[in-house]
Amino acid sequence: MATAPVKGTALITSEHRSPAGDELLMRAKDVLFALLFGDESNGTRLERVQQELLTMALPRFKVGALDFMQASTELSAAGTWQDPDSVSNDERADNVLLEVEFGEIQAELVGHGIARALALINNLEVNEQVLYARMINVEETTLIQ
Repeated sequence: MATAPVKGTALITSEHRSPAGDELLMRAKDVLFALLFGDESNGTRLERVQQELLTMALPRFKVGALDFMQASTELSAAGTWQDPDSVSNDERADNVLLEVEFGEIQAELVGHGIARALALINNLEVNEQVLYARMINVEETTLIQ
């Protein structure tokens, strides 16, 4: 296996992962998809009781790593993050904000699972020093489930 690119630079590709790493990445994406969009039709059974909004920021050239997500909104954003080690400064970088509304369960475990899946996806493919993601409660929405 080739050495993976330094965090905050290029995507990690399959040439940088072992077969086990490729499998883990695929599973992390499957879990993320199920947590965000899963329902009875695809074998996901979660009693979703409230709506949440997931917002993620990543460089435009890395958005393809999350192209399996459906029903997301993409917004352009200029990054201004300064890396203390000067590896991946985002001075006016071409970033994208992805927003996805999803249903959360009473115990708030869907959000925890999303955070863990995104951490795996970041470490196995996206390769950002900090993959920014936040989840907030949506008080009212037109998306009725």
